[in-house]
Parts: sequence; C-alpha cells; structure tokens
Amino acid sequence: MKTPKTLQQAIIHFSDADNCLEFMAMQRWSDGIVTCPTCGRKDVSFLANQKKWQCKSAHAKRQFSAKVGTIFEDSPLGLEKWLPCVWLITNSKNGVSSCEIARSLGVTQKTAWFMLHRIRFAMKENPFNIYNGKLGGSGGGAVEVDESFVGGKLANMHKGRAKKIQETRAAVDPDEYFQRYANKTVVMGLFDRESR
Repeated sequence: MKTPKTLQQAIIHFSDADNCLEFMAMQRWSDGIVTCPTCGRKDVSFLANQKKWQCKSAHAKRQFSAKVGTIFEDSPLGLEKWLPCVWLITNSKNGVSSCEIARSLGVTQKTAWFMLHRIRFAMKENPFNIYNGKLGGSGGGAVEVDESFVGGKLANMHKGRAKKIQETRAAVDPDEYFQRYANKTVVMGLFDRESR
C-alpha cells in the first residue's frame, strides 16, 4: 500500500473505508493473520457487509472491528477522521493545535481536542505500563543527553576569515537561522551516571 506524503493525500487516501480497514489490519496484524482479541483464535471469518471479523468460538464479543483494543475503540468517529489526524500530528514537527486539526478535518474544536489527547496518550512511552524497565544504562537507569553548537562568533574573528564565512553562508542559504550556525560544529553528549 502506498503511504500518503501530504495531508491532502492522507485525507483522500483515508476517505475510503476499505483503505482505512486495510491500513488498520496491516498495523495491528502485521503477519497477515487476524486474531480474536478476546480468545486469541486465528481462524476468524470476515463479515464484508459490517466490515468486521467474527470469531468461530462461542463467547461474548465474538464480532470485533479493527478499532477494538486501540485508542479509536470507544469513539463514534470513523477511521476516515482518526487516521488523517494521526498523520497530521505525527508529521508536524512543531506540534499542532486542536483548532488547526478542527479546521483541517472539518470537526469541532472539542472533538479535535479529544482526538489530540488520545493520540498523544498513545504516543507516550509505555502508556499502559506494559514494560516497567527504563531505556539505557547498565541496569536500566537513565541516560542524560545534551547537545550544543560549538564555534566562535564572527565579531571575534579576523576580518578576512569572518568575511569569507559570511560569503560562504550567503551562497549556501539566505536563511538567517542557518547563517548563524553555519560555521559551528554540532556536539552531542550522552552520560550514564551508573556506569562511569
């Protein structure tokens, strides 16, 4: 399946219920075998009219959709609203507000706020405390990380060298932010206090 690259493509692609169902099934059951979330049985049948699966065992909640067990489960909104919203949040590097989601998807601001908080909760590290260990360190302890730009200011350099750097910066990119850090070296440090 071709993944959408822009918000417009995401909205068009996920406006089709079959595309949404195929995407959710691929994400939930990556091996291609749909399993019952209640009993774990693997030989389930697909009900095309309802766009659900039905387990062959006799138990409560035999019929289940792709939304069962996800953050989308109790929502009356369809996947055609949820999946573009997830796309919008994960592809926005500076974050996105509920008002922007509401404008983009044609829902109310309260609905967009609800969606935003559910998706952020799902993106948190270990939201349901499934695994209690921490990443990094010898015994699973925390690792401290920091980064910085290292290099001299143009005002403190020799005029010839400063002029050469300014010309190089202007030729590469006219963006002021880029020009400020063009001659600097990025330094990133990681420190584990437990394993010195």
